[in-house]
Amino acid sequence: MVEEGKKIILFDGVCNLCDSAINFVIKHDKNDVFRYASLQSDIGKKLISERSIDSATIDSIILIDPKLAYYHKSTAALQITKQLSGIYPVFSVFLIVPKTIRDWVYDFVAKNRYKWFGKKESCMIPTPELKALFIDQ
Repeated sequence: MVEEGKKIILFDGVCNLCDSAINFVIKHDKNDVFRYASLQSDIGKKLISERSIDSATIDSIILIDPKLAYYHKSTAALQITKQLSGIYPVFSVFLIVPKTIRDWVYDFVAKNRYKWFGKKESCMIPTPELKALFIDQ
C-alpha cells in the first residue's frame, strides 16, 4: 500500500487551495519524502481510522509519520516545509509560535478556503506521472 518510510499527506481533495498546496509540495519534494491521499478517499478514511484520529481534525491537512504519529493543521504544514527543497524549511521556525496562535490563523484560512479559492466537484485526477505518488487501495 504505502512504501516503507514515506510520510503521507492527507488533504481536502475538493479544495482548490489544498490542491495547489499539494502540487507545490510535489514540486519541491526533491527527496521523495511524501505520498498523498485525499481525506475523502477510502484509503484516507482507513488511515484516519487506523490511527483513531479525532473527527474534528478531519477537515484539515494531516501529515502521517511512518511511526504512526501524526500532525494536523499548522503543525502538519510546518513539518512538511522542513522536508522541502529551497528556502522553505526556514518556515519551520514558526513552530516556536504557540500552537493555539498558529492554529487560529490556520483555522481562519481553512474556514474561508472555499469562498476565497473555490471548490471542485470531485477530487483531482493526477496525471500519469503523478499517479505513482498517490496511494490507493
